[in-house]
Amino acid sequence: MPVRRFPSLTPIVWLLCLCCGLSSCASLITSTVIKPAVGNLQQQQDIELVCEGAPAYLLMLDSMLVSSPENQDLLLTATQSYSAYATALEECGGTDQRIDAIATKARFYGTNLLRTLLPLDSKRADINFDKNLAELTAGDVPKAFWGASGWLTWILRQKGSPKAIADIVLIEKIMARLLVLDESFQGGSVHLFFGAYHAAKPEMLGGRPDLSASHFNKALAISKRRFLLTHTTFAATLARMTMDRDLHDRLLQEVLAFPLESAPEFGLSNQIAVNRAKRLLKENYFED
Repeated sequence: MPVRRFPSLTPIVWLLCLCCGLSSCASLITSTVIKPAVGNLQQQQDIELVCEGAPAYLLMLDSMLVSSPENQDLLLTATQSYSAYATALEECGGTDQRIDAIATKARFYGTNLLRTLLPLDSKRADINFDKNLAELTAGDVPKAFWGASGWLTWILRQKGSPKAIADIVLIEKIMARLLVLDESFQGGSVHLFFGAYHAAKPEMLGGRPDLSASHFNKALAISKRRFLLTHTTFAATLARMTMDRDLHDRLLQEVLAFPLESAPEFGLSNQIAVNRAKRLLKENYFED
C-alpha cells in the first residue's frame, strides 16, 4: 500500500487566510486542510516523514490560533498534533530541548482546551473543578481526553518535578471521569493510563499491581490487541516491576509479529510501539 505524503504548505492556503481573515476562515481550513492532515499524520508509519513534514502544519495551526485562540476545533487539533509530534521526535532522535519545547506547547494547547470545560485557575478551582467534572457528558470526552493527554505529554518530560506531581492529581481525576463516560475511547487509552499509573508505584508505597494488570488487560481487550502502545507500556512498567519475564517477552513479540497494515487508524503509534519493542527486548532487562 503506497504511503500517503504530506501535501506542501502552499501559498494558496496563506492567501486564503489573508483574504478572508484567519478567524473567519478557520472553520473552512480546519475541515478541509488541517483535520485531513492530522488524520494522515496519525496513520503514518514513516516516523521520519512525520518529523520532517509535521512542522509546517504546526506552524499553520499556531498562526490560526493567534487569531482564534478560543476556537475549540483548532485547540483540539493543535493538542493532538503537538502531542503526536513530541512522541515522534523521541523516535527521530530529537534533542531534549526540542522535545521539551514541543511538549510545553502540547500542554499549553491542552490546558486551554480543558479550560473550555473545567476551571483550572480560579481561587475556587478545586470546588468548581470537581463540580464541573461531574457534569461532563459523553460528548465532552474527546476534548477532555485530548486536553489531558496534551498536559500529560508535558508531565512525562518533567521526571517527577513537584509541579508535575501536583498536576497529575488533576489528570487522574479527569481520567477517572472519562473511564465512566467512555472507557473505550481511543482504543481503551484511559485504561492504558491507569495501567501505567498503578504500575508506577511499588506495592510497599501503595502500588496496586493487580489493579494495573486489570486496566492493561481491559485496554488490550477494548482495542482487540490492535493498539500496540498498550503492549509496550504493559511490558515496560508492570511486567518489569513484577519481574515477569514471560509476560514481558510475550507482549513485545506480539508487537513485532503484528501486521501494521491491519490497523491503519493507529499507524503512527503502532510503528512507535514496534520501535520501542525492539529496544526493550535488546536491553535484556532480566539478565543477571
